[in-house]
Amino acid sequence: MDTPLDFSYETRPGRVVFRPGAAVSATPGEVARLGLHRVLVVCGGRGETAARAVADALGGQCAGVHAEARMHVPAEVATRAVEVAREIRADGCVAVGGGSAIGLGKAIALRTGLPLIAVPSTYSGSEMTPVWGLTEDGAKRTGRDLAVQPRSVVYDPELTLGLPVPLSVTSGFNALAHAVEALYAPDTSPLVQLMAEEGVRAMTGVLPTVAAAPGDLDARSRALYAAWLCGACLGATTMGLHHKLCHVLGGTFDLPHAETHTVVLPYVLAYNASAAPRAIATLSRALGTDDVPRALRELARGLGAPHTLAELGLKEADLAVAAAQAAGQAYPNPREVTPHGVLGLLTAAYEGWEPRVGS
Repeated sequence: MDTPLDFSYETRPGRVVFRPGAAVSATPGEVARLGLHRVLVVCGGRGETAARAVADALGGQCAGVHAEARMHVPAEVATRAVEVAREIRADGCVAVGGGSAIGLGKAIALRTGLPLIAVPSTYSGSEMTPVWGLTEDGAKRTGRDLAVQPRSVVYDPELTLGLPVPLSVTSGFNALAHAVEALYAPDTSPLVQLMAEEGVRAMTGVLPTVAAAPGDLDARSRALYAAWLCGACLGATTMGLHHKLCHVLGGTFDLPHAETHTVVLPYVLAYNASAAPRAIATLSRALGTDDVPRALRELARGLGAPHTLAELGLKEADLAVAAAQAAGQAYPNPREVTPHGVLGLLTAAYEGWEPRVGS
């Protein structure tokens, strides 16, 4: 007999505009809808051209552009951005770019209370969550606060056309990780499970097309749609071992964010599989396979993504340190997290071994 339904689901405030060209055509209207008149546009170096196009479209609604976002949101970078927002008397923030830019926008929102509008250009999914992160003294801290949840998200598939294929692939896997962990989160729900399954099916189905034809706007639109679903799953649930481990690897060892998610995901799935049979069944259905960890690893390798932590710059001596840090934090996970277990997982990911369920 099936277990009776027993869950909680909290909807998040926010609004989504999704269409090609929306970054320029829709962002001014979203700023006006919130009653803002002096917004600060933030971005990273790679996304500055797009950000300045948005700033130009905003005209007098834009009080300045701050192009200093960096991966993992170093605390000093966040502090400087907050200072700039206060100096120009900004009444809101528009973050244009990937997870680094949106993360910086969240840091500003967290410290100032200013409303945030997100215009994502990757598949990171940060725009769909109330999760913030800051890196200081070699450690990444994260938290949840509705103050950082973007009030409006403007999805423009045209912004992703220039996303290099390697980053498109790893960013897509970053999105997949959100859906995967949402399936076995303690606060998952039937709605989250539907979004996660559709997000995984859509993203894994379209990534080969994105890699083969990066200028295909329809494929880019479907990938961005999948990223939206996966990000919304993360926003509604609690992170587990995968995200905590990636935060350690990124914050302490400065490994690249999306690439780390890509390498680690199959191994965390193999580690958790025996304790999360319903999640594995859903992923098997979405992927059309009986071996989910292997299928994800082979998809990533087939699309040219890195497949070992050694490739990303991690040293063998770092493995035990990372394992101890990840196991020393308190967070929910379907399988008990132990230093020995995480060390085995990390060693397999470091060497590039075949991910084995239950290992």
